[in-house]
Amino acid sequence: MKTVDVGAATATLAEYADAAAEDPIVLTRRGKPIAAVIPLRGDLDLESLSLSTNPDFMAILQRSRDSLRRHGGIGSEEMRRRVEEMNRPDGTANTE
Repeated sequence: MKTVDVGAATATLAEYADAAAEDPIVLTRRGKPIAAVIPLRGDLDLESLSLSTNPDFMAILQRSRDSLRRHGGIGSEEMRRRVEEMNRPDGTANTE
């Protein structure tokens, strides 16, 4: 892993991005890390990247995981049954 102090950085952003494909680059200020330039997987889309770095979204996921551990969940067959019930042609749904 390469470290570059932002005050001493001389390459262009494009050059750092190219170099990061080989080895991540950590940007520092006065010796403390402040950012990183890292390669992204080829299948990673912008929405996934944005959500995975959003603290509010990550908190929602954590609350959901905690709830699942405490209260359990439903299986895929039960979920399918509930969705099918909600989408019955007669427009009625069970609202238990």
